Amino acid sequence: MDAQIDAVRHFNRFYTNQIGVLSEGLLETPFSLTEARVIYELAQRGSATASELANELRLDAGYLSRIVRKFEQRRLITKKSSDADARQSVLSLTARGRKEFESLSQLSRNQVKEILTDLSPLDQSRLLGAMRTIEELLATSLKDEKISYILRPPHAGDMGWVVQSNGSLYAQEYGWDETYEALVAQIVADFVKNYDRKKERCWIAEKDGENIGCVFLVKESKQVARLRLLIVLPKARGLGVGKRLVDECTRFARQAGYKKIVLWTNSVLVAARGIYEKAGYKLVKAEKHHSFGHELSGETWELDLSRGLNG
Repeated sequence: MDAQIDAVRHFNRFYTNQIGVLSEGLLETPFSLTEARVIYELAQRGSATASELANELRLDAGYLSRIVRKFEQRRLITKKSSDADARQSVLSLTARGRKEFESLSQLSRNQVKEILTDLSPLDQSRLLGAMRTIEELLATSLKDEKISYILRPPHAGDMGWVVQSNGSLYAQEYGWDETYEALVAQIVADFVKNYDRKKERCWIAEKDGENIGCVFLVKESKQVARLRLLIVLPKARGLGVGKRLVDECTRFARQAGYKKIVLWTNSVLVAARGIYEKAGYKLVKAEKHHSFGHELSGETWELDLSRGLNG
């Protein structure tokens, strides 16, 4: 056992040095590894109590409290009383905090890209396989698996993935023809061409380095935003990804000053309609139409942002 212990400790020293954990600021930022992880968890969850963060990250409550105060002073997080327990405070990232998360995420991707670039495709495969093995052997519960995804801004290649994934998924599950994929391609092209950073967003859900879902929030008018192209791949369903994506649209829409979010869907998309309804959207219009090779019932749903988080 002594030899095995020494081997694990040797690997830990090597790997922490490799990714720069011991530096004063992670990835040459003002944040320590622990602070960056707190930002990551809040970005991933949307919101969490201090107790939840402390339990999840196995942090001393006093240490976490100091981090929270520091983040409040820098206006990276907001804190409000929990509806379920007034003694608890619910933490969430501000727009500035979200921007710091996106910056940290991109710096981390760049670092990993540099590491992988020095390896041959075969060695990259060996490395990723070894990492998966370590994670599988040390994972302690299904809970860890369920929360192991992030929401991030799109990177190069993601827009093509959105078009391809929508086209193939709706063809497989609903038999929709290529005209739907063409519609998705046009929506994506318009988003890229007319992107308004202050009023629009695209979020990609990623798990274990693979895209598993996405959603777009685009400007309809000065006071109205439109939710578009919500998708969650079958292998990621049941993890709460769709709800997280829709909640993120609501959070950003409020921040951007919108008064309402609208969306158009079809009655056959039962799972998506359930997510919208639980998020507070109301069905305001339904009409029959022939599209994508099928007779469908189109639906317009709206979320009144002036009436609270649940419409």
